[in-house]
Parts: sequence; structure tokens; C-alpha cells
Amino acid sequence: MPNENIRFRPRAELLTFQEIERFVRVVSAAGINKIRITGGEPLLRKDLPKLIEMLRAIPAIEDIAMTTNGILLDQYAVALRDAGLDRLNISLDTLDEQTFKKITRRSGIDRVLNGIAAAQATGFENIRLNAIAIKGLTETEISPLAKFAQAQNMNLRFIEFMPLDADGKWKEEDVLTGDRIREILTSEVGELRPCDRPDLSQPAVEYEFAGGRGRIGLINSVSQPFCSTCNRLRLTAEGQVRNCLFSDAEWDARAVIREGGSDAMLLQRVREGVLAKKRGHGKDSIEFAPTARAMYQIGG
Repeated sequence: MPNENIRFRPRAELLTFQEIERFVRVVSAAGINKIRITGGEPLLRKDLPKLIEMLRAIPAIEDIAMTTNGILLDQYAVALRDAGLDRLNISLDTLDEQTFKKITRRSGIDRVLNGIAAAQATGFENIRLNAIAIKGLTETEISPLAKFAQAQNMNLRFIEFMPLDADGKWKEEDVLTGDRIREILTSEVGELRPCDRPDLSQPAVEYEFAGGRGRIGLINSVSQPFCSTCNRLRLTAEGQVRNCLFSDAEWDARAVIREGGSDAMLLQRVREGVLAKKRGHGKDSIEFAPTARAMYQIGG
């Protein structure tokens, strides 16, 4: 998030829960069976567990996950579980409060850790921790995070720094690559063994420690794009379909919904976005550049 000048969109611009439910129902008929609720921070949306309930009721949806910064999770863990949420990804870039402030621009590492504990106590078993990797800032956080994940028997994923920062100051030389992270882990924590990858659409290359608990995932989205196996679409809070985090192209699903368009028209709008997806995030094109939207405006 930026330090200041945050502009929240007017409520009228945001999709209602009913509009989101319709979108998911329509695309589920075309084969989509997994949903992830992201943000910004999804727990800021009032009555979010109600949306989980609505999506859970769609027969074709087999799995519902959520990515959260964990700050409010201790308040909502029980309601989310009761509503039918299957899995949680929790952002945890560091265990140090000062580094936490540098990365997030806010304090609150204790609240995140409390949220993780609450999720475990509520019965969430498949919890993943997501850590951003930035050269010159997070190298010293890698081993402590890995040991924490091992102790908690959780999966930990390191995500290469992408050109989606709030300040628009991303530079490729700031990317702490997955290969370098693996070197640090092997040197400071222990040997890593590759895991089978039954689902090639998963963005992370996973490893396990020899004799250790938990898994380490490396999402090498900048150094080793995985676009050929990507099967993800994003629907923004205001109803725009995006076929790639790195693209500014959007397809307006909200207009179809609010202007009385049929389900077939809505699905066609989504198909148009899928067919326009570029190779390698468009990195092989002169058009590739940091996007107009930051990650907190798109969702992970």
C-alpha cells in the first residue's frame, strides 16, 4: 500500500455480492472450479463470509481459497471456516517489526501472527505463507521465515518482486530470484529436494527439506515466467476481467452485467480476455512496463 493519498472506490463502482456470484456461476459452467478471494485486503469488505457462503453454494466450485494480510484474520477465522472457505494464503514477509514497517508501510506483525494462530486454532490445515523477495531488503528474512514455517508445519512461498509496487519504482535489479533464494536456504537451513508437481498450473516450484516439515515454494514470475501453464483469470472489485497481472488490458464484465447482458454475452466477454493473453507477460514486447495498477489494486 502507498503511504498516503489512498483512494477508495465509491461503493456503487464495486460489484455487489450478487453480481460476483453471477459471474462465478457463469464462468464455472465453462470449466472454472477454483476461486481465490484476494484484494487489496478482502477482509475489509463488509460481510465477506456471506460471499463465501454464496460461492460455496455453486455446485461446480470445488475449492475456495483466500489471500489475506492477516491483520483482521483473528476476528474472522471462525466465520470464514463456517462459511465454507477451504484454504488460506497469508502474507508474511518477515518476522521483524522494523522490516515489516519498511515493506508494508505500517506496523502490525503481532496482529498477523495472531491471525495465523487463530486460523490454525479454527481448523484451517492448508495454510500457505507468502513472502515477497526484494534484493537488498529481505535476504536476511529468508532463513527465519523458513524455520518458522517448519516449526508451524506450513508451506512457505517466496515470490519474486514484480513490477506491481505502489510507488511504481520497480527495477529488475531489485528482483531477488528464486535461484538465489534456494541457494540461501540450502546454505543456511538445509538440503532442498524437488517435489512432484502434479498440477502444472500451480505457479510455485516446490521443494521439501530433507527430514524437515513443511514445503518451500518459489514463484519465479520475473526470472522464469510460467505463462505457458497459467490458467488464471482475475476479476477486479469493480468488475474488470484481467488475463495477466502484468497487463493493463481489461475486459468490462460489470457493463455486461449491469446493462442487462445475457450469461452468454458475459461468457463471451471473458473468452475475449482469455484469447488476448500474451506470451511471457509480454516481456518480449516493447509494451512491457510496470502496470498502471499496483498489486493492492488488483489482487494476488
